[in-house]
Amino acid sequence: MNDLRTKPHDRRDPDAFQALWLDQSLPYDDDAKLALLEDGRSWSRQFFLPFVRPFARLTIALLQVVRTLLPRAFASSWLLHRLLYLGLRFLVSPRANFLILRHMHVGSEILGFVRANSGYDLPASPLRPRTLEDMKDDVFLKHDLNLFNFVIDLNTALRKDGRRLTKPARLDFGPITDGPFAIDPMPRGWFNVIDIETAIELFTPMYQLFLTDADFWRAANSLQLDETIGIYVATLLEQPWNLALVNNKHPLVPESTLRSGWRLMLHGLSAETLHAILREHKRAQVAAPAPVGSPLA
Repeated sequence: MNDLRTKPHDRRDPDAFQALWLDQSLPYDDDAKLALLEDGRSWSRQFFLPFVRPFARLTIALLQVVRTLLPRAFASSWLLHRLLYLGLRFLVSPRANFLILRHMHVGSEILGFVRANSGYDLPASPLRPRTLEDMKDDVFLKHDLNLFNFVIDLNTALRKDGRRLTKPARLDFGPITDGPFAIDPMPRGWFNVIDIETAIELFTPMYQLFLTDADFWRAANSLQLDETIGIYVATLLEQPWNLALVNNKHPLVPESTLRSGWRLMLHGLSAETLHAILREHKRAQVAAPAPVGSPLA
Protein backbone atom coordinates (compact mmCIF):
# COMPACT_ATOMS: atom_id res chain seq x y z
CA MET A 1 0.00 0.00 0.00
CA ASN A 2 1.52 3.31 -1.13
CA ASP A 3 2.27 6.04 1.40
CA LEU A 4 -0.41 8.73 1.11
CA ARG A 5 2.28 11.39 1.09
CA THR A 6 3.95 10.06 -2.06
CA LYS A 7 1.24 8.08 -3.85
CA PRO A 8 0.77 9.19 -7.48
CA HIS A 9 -2.60 10.73 -8.29
CA ASP A 10 -4.61 8.71 -10.80
CA ARG A 11 -7.27 11.02 -12.23
CA ARG A 12 -9.31 8.03 -13.44
CA ASP A 13 -9.17 6.34 -10.04
CA PRO A 14 -8.59 8.97 -7.33
CA ASP A 15 -7.85 7.68 -3.83
CA ALA A 16 -10.45 8.90 -1.31
CA PHE A 17 -7.92 8.70 1.53
CA GLN A 18 -5.37 10.69 -0.45
CA ALA A 19 -7.97 13.40 -1.00
CA LEU A 20 -8.59 13.56 2.75
CA TRP A 21 -4.86 13.65 3.45
CA LEU A 22 -4.28 16.55 1.07
CA ASP A 23 -7.35 18.52 2.18
CA GLN A 24 -6.54 21.28 4.67
CA SER A 25 -10.05 22.50 5.51
CA LEU A 26 -10.03 20.69 8.89
CA PRO A 27 -7.35 21.80 11.37
CA TYR A 28 -5.33 18.67 12.19
CA ASP A 29 -1.79 17.70 13.11
CA ASP A 30 -0.13 16.09 10.08
CA ASP A 31 1.37 13.14 12.00
CA ALA A 32 -1.94 12.35 13.68
CA LYS A 33 -3.90 12.77 10.45
CA LEU A 34 -1.57 10.48 8.49
CA ALA A 35 -1.73 7.81 11.21
CA LEU A 36 -5.54 8.00 11.33
CA LEU A 37 -5.98 7.76 7.56
CA GLU A 38 -3.39 5.01 7.06
CA ASP A 39 -5.08 3.03 9.82
CA GLY A 40 -8.48 3.76 8.28
CA ARG A 41 -7.57 2.19 4.96
CA SER A 42 -5.97 -0.91 6.49
CA TRP A 43 -7.28 -4.42 5.82
CA SER A 44 -8.10 -4.73 9.52
CA ARG A 45 -10.65 -1.92 9.38
CA GLN A 46 -12.02 -3.04 6.03
CA PHE A 47 -12.52 -6.73 6.77
CA PHE A 48 -12.36 -7.16 10.56
CA LEU A 49 -14.32 -4.17 11.89
CA PRO A 50 -17.68 -5.07 10.23
CA PHE A 51 -17.71 -8.35 12.17
CA VAL A 52 -16.29 -6.98 15.42
CA ARG A 53 -18.68 -4.03 15.81
CA PRO A 54 -22.03 -5.94 16.06
CA PHE A 55 -20.39 -8.56 18.29
CA ALA A 56 -19.02 -5.84 20.59
CA ARG A 57 -22.38 -4.06 20.83
CA LEU A 58 -24.20 -7.28 21.60
CA THR A 59 -21.66 -7.99 24.34
CA ILE A 60 -22.20 -4.51 25.80
CA ALA A 61 -25.97 -5.12 25.89
CA LEU A 62 -25.53 -8.46 27.66
CA LEU A 63 -23.02 -7.04 30.12
CA GLN A 64 -25.42 -4.23 30.93
CA VAL A 65 -27.83 -6.84 32.27
CA VAL A 66 -25.03 -8.29 34.40
CA ARG A 67 -24.05 -4.81 35.62
CA THR A 68 -27.64 -3.99 36.53
CA LEU A 69 -27.80 -7.05 38.78
CA LEU A 70 -24.17 -6.97 39.96
CA PRO A 71 -22.93 -3.36 39.61
CA ARG A 72 -19.49 -4.03 41.14
CA ALA A 73 -18.83 -7.69 40.27
CA PHE A 74 -15.50 -8.44 38.55
CA ALA A 75 -14.49 -4.76 38.84
CA SER A 76 -10.72 -4.30 38.76
CA SER A 77 -9.09 -1.28 37.18
CA TRP A 78 -5.70 -2.91 37.84
CA LEU A 79 -6.61 -5.99 35.78
CA LEU A 80 -8.36 -3.92 33.11
CA HIS A 81 -5.33 -1.75 32.43
CA ARG A 82 -2.98 -4.71 32.27
CA LEU A 83 -5.23 -6.51 29.80
CA LEU A 84 -5.51 -3.35 27.74
CA TYR A 85 -1.73 -3.00 27.84
CA LEU A 86 -1.27 -6.55 26.55
CA GLY A 87 -3.73 -5.90 23.74
CA LEU A 88 -1.97 -2.68 22.77
CA ARG A 89 1.48 -4.22 23.08
CA PHE A 90 0.91 -7.34 21.01
CA LEU A 91 -2.12 -6.78 18.75
CA VAL A 92 -2.73 -3.11 17.98
CA SER A 93 -1.01 -1.33 15.10
CA PRO A 94 1.81 1.17 15.76
CA ARG A 95 -0.31 3.94 14.23
CA ALA A 96 -3.23 3.21 16.54
CA ASN A 97 -1.00 3.03 19.61
CA PHE A 98 0.57 6.35 18.66
CA LEU A 99 -2.88 7.97 18.37
CA ILE A 100 -4.02 6.56 21.73
CA LEU A 101 -0.96 7.86 23.61
CA ARG A 102 -1.11 11.15 21.75
CA HIS A 103 -4.75 11.59 22.78
CA MET A 104 -3.76 11.65 26.45
CA HIS A 105 -1.31 14.49 25.77
CA VAL A 106 -3.85 16.40 23.66
CA GLY A 107 -6.58 16.09 26.30
CA SER A 108 -4.27 17.22 29.08
CA GLU A 109 -3.15 20.27 27.09
CA ILE A 110 -6.68 21.37 26.19
CA LEU A 111 -7.70 21.25 29.86
CA GLY A 112 -4.43 22.97 30.71
CA PHE A 113 -5.24 25.82 28.33
CA VAL A 114 -8.69 26.41 29.85
CA ARG A 115 -7.21 26.14 33.35
CA ALA A 116 -4.43 28.64 32.58
CA ASN A 117 -6.95 31.19 31.29
CA SER A 118 -9.69 30.65 33.85
CA GLY A 119 -8.28 33.01 36.46
CA TYR A 120 -8.10 30.22 39.05
CA ASP A 121 -5.33 27.98 40.35
CA LEU A 122 -7.18 24.70 39.83
CA PRO A 123 -5.79 21.22 40.63
CA ALA A 124 -4.10 19.50 37.69
CA SER A 125 -3.11 15.91 36.96
CA PRO A 126 -1.85 15.96 33.36
CA LEU A 127 -1.32 12.62 31.62
CA ARG A 128 1.88 12.35 29.58
CA PRO A 129 2.38 8.67 28.69
CA ARG A 130 5.58 8.07 26.74
CA THR A 131 5.37 4.31 26.38
CA LEU A 132 2.69 1.64 26.44
CA GLU A 133 4.03 0.60 29.85
CA ASP A 134 2.91 3.99 31.17
CA MET A 135 -0.68 3.14 30.26
CA LYS A 136 -0.81 0.46 32.97
CA ASP A 137 -1.02 3.22 35.60
CA ASP A 138 -4.83 3.49 35.28
CA VAL A 139 -4.35 6.08 32.54
CA PHE A 140 -7.66 5.41 30.76
CA LEU A 141 -9.61 5.77 34.00
CA LYS A 142 -7.64 8.85 35.07
CA HIS A 143 -8.37 10.46 31.70
CA ASP A 144 -12.11 10.39 32.48
CA LEU A 145 -11.64 11.40 36.12
CA ASN A 146 -9.53 14.41 35.11
CA LEU A 147 -12.26 15.65 32.81
CA PHE A 148 -15.11 15.47 35.30
CA ASN A 149 -12.97 16.79 38.18
CA PHE A 150 -11.91 19.74 36.03
CA VAL A 151 -15.48 20.67 35.09
CA ILE A 152 -16.52 20.43 38.76
CA ASP A 153 -13.51 22.41 40.06
CA LEU A 154 -13.84 25.17 37.46
CA ASN A 155 -17.56 25.69 37.88
CA THR A 156 -17.42 25.48 41.68
CA ALA A 157 -14.97 28.38 41.59
CA LEU A 158 -17.02 30.35 39.05
CA ARG A 159 -20.27 29.87 40.96
CA LYS A 160 -18.61 30.88 44.22
CA ASP A 161 -17.58 34.20 42.66
CA GLY A 162 -20.87 34.64 40.81
CA ARG A 163 -19.21 34.89 37.42
CA ARG A 164 -18.83 33.07 34.13
CA LEU A 165 -15.76 32.12 32.16
CA THR A 166 -14.46 35.12 30.18
CA LYS A 167 -11.51 35.82 27.93
CA PRO A 168 -8.49 37.36 29.70
CA ALA A 169 -6.64 40.39 28.32
CA ARG A 170 -3.98 38.10 26.86
CA LEU A 171 -4.45 34.39 26.37
CA ASP A 172 -1.86 32.02 27.84
CA PHE A 173 -0.97 29.35 25.27
CA GLY A 174 1.85 27.96 27.41
CA PRO A 175 0.12 24.57 27.94
CA ILE A 176 -0.13 23.98 24.15
CA THR A 177 2.78 22.12 22.56
CA ASP A 178 3.74 23.35 19.10
CA GLY A 179 5.47 20.24 17.86
CA PRO A 180 5.64 16.49 18.47
CA PHE A 181 4.93 15.00 21.87
CA ALA A 182 7.45 12.88 23.77
CA ILE A 183 6.17 9.48 22.63
CA ASP A 184 8.51 6.55 22.02
CA PRO A 185 8.28 4.36 18.89
CA MET A 186 5.52 1.77 19.16
CA PRO A 187 5.92 -2.05 18.87
CA ARG A 188 5.93 -3.46 15.34
CA GLY A 189 5.47 -7.19 15.89
CA TRP A 190 3.93 -9.71 13.51
CA PHE A 191 0.51 -9.35 15.13
CA ASN A 192 0.46 -5.58 15.62
CA VAL A 193 -2.12 -5.09 12.86
CA ILE A 194 -5.45 -4.14 14.48
CA ASP A 195 -6.56 -0.62 13.54
CA ILE A 196 -7.65 1.91 16.13
CA GLU A 197 -11.39 1.72 15.38
CA THR A 198 -11.49 -2.06 15.64
CA ALA A 199 -9.35 -1.97 18.78
CA ILE A 200 -11.72 0.49 20.46
CA GLU A 201 -14.73 -1.68 19.62
CA LEU A 202 -12.95 -4.74 21.08
CA PHE A 203 -11.78 -2.95 24.21
CA THR A 204 -15.09 -1.27 25.09
CA PRO A 205 -16.78 -4.46 26.42
CA MET A 206 -13.64 -5.15 28.47
CA TYR A 207 -13.94 -1.67 29.87
CA GLN A 208 -17.53 -2.39 30.87
CA LEU A 209 -16.71 -5.77 32.40
CA PHE A 210 -13.81 -4.66 34.58
CA LEU A 211 -15.16 -1.29 35.70
CA THR A 212 -18.02 -0.72 38.08
CA ASP A 213 -21.33 0.30 36.54
CA ALA A 214 -20.78 3.87 37.74
CA ASP A 215 -17.25 4.02 36.30
CA PHE A 216 -18.35 2.72 32.90
CA TRP A 217 -21.37 5.03 32.76
CA ARG A 218 -19.15 7.99 33.62
CA ALA A 219 -16.58 6.99 31.00
CA ALA A 220 -19.22 6.63 28.28
CA ASN A 221 -20.91 9.92 29.10
CA SER A 222 -17.65 11.83 29.46
CA LEU A 223 -17.63 11.81 25.65
CA GLN A 224 -20.51 14.28 25.60
CA LEU A 225 -18.40 16.76 27.56
CA ASP A 226 -16.71 17.44 24.21
CA GLU A 227 -19.39 20.09 23.79
CA THR A 228 -18.75 21.52 27.27
CA ILE A 229 -14.99 21.83 26.76
CA GLY A 230 -15.60 23.14 23.24
CA ILE A 231 -17.77 25.92 24.67
CA TYR A 232 -15.05 26.83 27.20
CA VAL A 233 -12.43 27.13 24.45
CA ALA A 234 -14.79 28.97 22.08
CA THR A 235 -15.51 31.44 24.89
CA LEU A 236 -11.82 32.07 25.54
CA LEU A 237 -11.00 32.41 21.84
CA GLU A 238 -14.22 34.36 21.12
CA GLN A 239 -14.58 32.02 18.18
CA PRO A 240 -17.95 30.21 18.39
CA TRP A 241 -17.61 28.46 15.02
CA ASN A 242 -15.29 25.97 16.75
CA LEU A 243 -18.41 24.25 18.06
CA ALA A 244 -19.30 23.14 14.54
CA LEU A 245 -16.43 20.63 14.87
CA VAL A 246 -17.91 19.02 18.00
CA ASN A 247 -19.65 15.70 17.35
CA ASN A 248 -20.53 14.48 20.87
CA LYS A 249 -23.14 16.91 22.13
CA HIS A 250 -25.96 17.46 24.62
CA PRO A 251 -24.39 16.21 27.90
CA LEU A 252 -27.69 16.82 29.71
CA VAL A 253 -29.26 14.02 27.66
CA PRO A 254 -27.09 10.89 28.10
CA GLU A 255 -26.49 8.64 25.10
CA SER A 256 -26.80 4.87 25.04
CA THR A 257 -23.55 3.09 25.88
CA LEU A 258 -23.99 0.79 22.85
CA ARG A 259 -22.34 3.30 20.52
CA SER A 260 -19.49 4.18 22.88
CA GLY A 261 -16.82 2.86 20.53
CA TRP A 262 -17.97 5.00 17.60
CA ARG A 263 -18.44 8.04 19.84
CA LEU A 264 -14.94 7.56 21.19
CA MET A 265 -13.58 7.85 17.64
CA LEU A 266 -15.50 11.11 17.24
CA HIS A 267 -14.13 12.26 20.60
CA GLY A 268 -10.59 11.73 19.36
CA LEU A 269 -11.37 13.65 16.18
CA SER A 270 -12.81 16.61 18.09
CA ALA A 271 -9.87 16.70 20.51
CA GLU A 272 -7.33 16.73 17.69
CA THR A 273 -9.08 19.51 15.78
CA LEU A 274 -9.47 21.60 18.94
CA HIS A 275 -5.79 21.17 19.80
CA ALA A 276 -4.82 22.12 16.24
CA ILE A 277 -6.93 25.28 16.46
CA LEU A 278 -5.21 26.23 19.73
CA ARG A 279 -1.80 25.58 18.17
CA GLU A 280 -2.68 27.89 15.26
CA HIS A 281 -3.73 30.62 17.68
CA LYS A 282 -0.50 30.15 19.63
CA ARG A 283 1.53 30.59 16.44
CA ALA A 284 -0.46 33.70 15.53
CA GLN A 285 0.13 35.20 18.98
CA VAL A 286 3.87 34.52 18.75
CA ALA A 287 4.01 36.10 15.30
CA ALA A 288 2.00 39.18 16.28
CA PRO A 289 3.76 42.09 18.04
CA ALA A 290 2.66 42.85 21.59
CA PRO A 291 0.31 45.88 21.95
CA VAL A 292 1.93 49.24 22.70
CA GLY A 293 2.15 49.76 26.43
CA SER A 294 2.02 46.05 27.14
CA PRO A 295 4.67 44.71 29.56
CA LEU A 296 5.49 42.23 26.77
CA ALA A 297 6.26 45.00 24.27
